Amino acid sequence: MSHIESIQSWLGENNYQLGYISNFKNIQYLTGFESDPIERVLALLIFPDQDPFIFAPALEVEAVKDTGWKYPVYGYLDHEDPYEIIKSQILHRVNSPKKWAIEKGNLVVNRFETIKQKFPDATFAGDLTPFIEKLQLIKTPDEIKKLEIAGKWADFAFETGFKALSTAKTEQDIVAEIEYALKKKGIMHTSFDTIIQSGANAAEPHGVPKKDFIKANELVLFDLGVVFDGYISDASRTVAFGDTLSEKARDIYNVCLEAQLTAQDAVKLGMTAAELDKIARDIITKAGYGEYFIHRLGHGMGQSEHEFPSIMEGNNLQLEPGMCFSIEPGIYIPGVAGVRIEDCVHVTEKGAEPFTHTSKELQFIPNN
Repeated sequence: MSHIESIQSWLGENNYQLGYISNFKNIQYLTGFESDPIERVLALLIFPDQDPFIFAPALEVEAVKDTGWKYPVYGYLDHEDPYEIIKSQILHRVNSPKKWAIEKGNLVVNRFETIKQKFPDATFAGDLTPFIEKLQLIKTPDEIKKLEIAGKWADFAFETGFKALSTAKTEQDIVAEIEYALKKKGIMHTSFDTIIQSGANAAEPHGVPKKDFIKANELVLFDLGVVFDGYISDASRTVAFGDTLSEKARDIYNVCLEAQLTAQDAVKLGMTAAELDKIARDIITKAGYGEYFIHRLGHGMGQSEHEFPSIMEGNNLQLEPGMCFSIEPGIYIPGVAGVRIEDCVHVTEKGAEPFTHTSKELQFIPNN
């Protein structure tokens, strides 16, 4: 059964007349069509007992067809009212569409209000978000293969970045060299904006690379990933630039490394996401850095760098084969330093298998 057929069955079982999907990442997952429409309207309409259709900007219609999409696709010009066209196509299929399922976790308020104006008698009790998240939760062997290849390119990016660091670049210079090297190899997109942070700048978990030259004998955090055939990689390494480090910096690194390795080795079927988070968090807390571990242990990943599930306190979801998520403890001390060590893994019968293999032992990158 295809993913769309699964949604059709779910709609029928729950007596919904149609499902309205507008998150472009979910549309990509369900149809293979990849596009961020920005301010334009892109939607996938699914019915329990009729063919689905894609509604897209006119300039995207041929691109939809090129994916092999075998159902109708309708376009609109910028001066047209997209929701009036959507309404016409829905009414052509459903006489009185009153029971809708939508993505409550994604549909923005102004667009939701526009839909309600077009269909004043409709109710929107159904929520497709958790159902789609569950579809995405267990990756197929083909999806895992793509994630493995994306991981290999992340390892290449680390190798490139470490070489660039050895010549005393700025954080921004290293980003540029990594992304240029990837593009020369045909990898045109990164999973997110590449993060290179050194010294105290790394104490901001999602900080911005700076123009200042990286100083010797400081920690440097790399967080990066690539997109391969629609699937992403996401990994972090922290290295030392120079030939020495303060005892404080070494201690922070060693504690974070112990937390990451211990948690990754502990993954087993049936344990909960909360239990896995606690393993890493307890190590960091016992070492005296608990207040500086300020985010969940991990997040799901696949076609997006942040998917379901969250590996965090309070999440009692049990781990199953095929789940893919990050294990990324971090210690961030304002004004001092930041360390994050991350692998994304997929769960197997034997434990966790990482997608990236760059060494996590503390590396000293010489200042050449």
